[in-house]
Amino acid sequence: MRKHYDIAAFVWPAFTGDEVRTRPFWPMGMGEWETVMNTDKKWEGHSWPRRPLWGYVNEADPYVMEMEINVAADHGVNVFIYDWYWFDNRPFLENCLNDGFLKAKNNDRMKFYLMWANHNVTNGWDKRIAELRTIDDNIIWMGTVKRDEFERLAKRAIDKYFHHPSYYKIDGKPVFMIYEINNFISGLGGLAEAKSAVEWFKEECVKAGFPGLHLQLSSTGENGVNMSGFDSNMTGATKEALDYLGFDSFTNYQFCHFTDVNRDYLEILKDVEKEWQKIDAKEYTVPYFPHVSVGWDNNPRFKENIFYETKNNTPENVKKAFQMAKDYIDSHPDIHPLITVNSWNEWTETSYLEPDNLYGYGYLEAIKEVFCKD
Repeated sequence: MRKHYDIAAFVWPAFTGDEVRTRPFWPMGMGEWETVMNTDKKWEGHSWPRRPLWGYVNEADPYVMEMEINVAADHGVNVFIYDWYWFDNRPFLENCLNDGFLKAKNNDRMKFYLMWANHNVTNGWDKRIAELRTIDDNIIWMGTVKRDEFERLAKRAIDKYFHHPSYYKIDGKPVFMIYEINNFISGLGGLAEAKSAVEWFKEECVKAGFPGLHLQLSSTGENGVNMSGFDSNMTGATKEALDYLGFDSFTNYQFCHFTDVNRDYLEILKDVEKEWQKIDAKEYTVPYFPHVSVGWDNNPRFKENIFYETKNNTPENVKKAFQMAKDYIDSHPDIHPLITVNSWNEWTETSYLEPDNLYGYGYLEAIKEVFCKD
């Protein structure tokens, strides 16, 4: 049995008003907390309203992040995966990482790494008009980038983040995740061009003094589906694409990307187990790191009722998912002991570990009970 596990929770960095380009979506200047504040029960039995026990904190404040780092680390969450955006030829939503985590005095208690969230952006972040998100030409920002822009963002990742002592590495190689494989390929001009860009990125990491780059994919499964409302081009990533492009591992971002999550949580876990078995049966040449999603309900982002939510995702049941992930890692002793979690703070998708008015610290305690036993 392993003695150490890396529990890596995705961080959605929109709970800050410091990024001026968020104002069209959240005009009060509080980021997506405005959506949380303005969401109540939509139908009988709906689990909202959910409210943060810590209040509507600014996660770009280093004092706030020091508190969050301590709570996370005390409960076994020792890695944050920051959703990292690049729109209009420049970074977007970096404040939580740059001004919060990196300025926190205790950030040596945690590791972090980047997931390039290269999906398209529609009106889905603006609750007032989110219903218009499905119109084909309703794209505010494209997630694709051409080669020169990719080189700029990659160099920023290397120069600004990879050298930080808390940056997460596997075998000395900084880990960098890509969210949307189709946008990645199409933006660069095709598979061959994407492969060339990956090779260049890895060479640049060697030039920067690292033994290489650990490139990770956020996979949607072989039959991937899309429930987020943003990433309209998302499809499943195949074994062949992983091998050809030179990815070093893959994981998931959300259960909703590969199964119907409008069900009881324990029923969803049966499909998760089948997905892991399918991955093992395909004998991928790169490791798969198991993923746990806390739940799914993005009704808060819409004025209309979606009537789509994960049911019965209590801390007790989510604890079963963490035990499944632990068992998967233990049964694959040759892979790095990494487990990804959706998420630290996806409140408007109702998939978060942060304490709330419904379960308190229950989800965090579930992690602690599974991974921090004496």
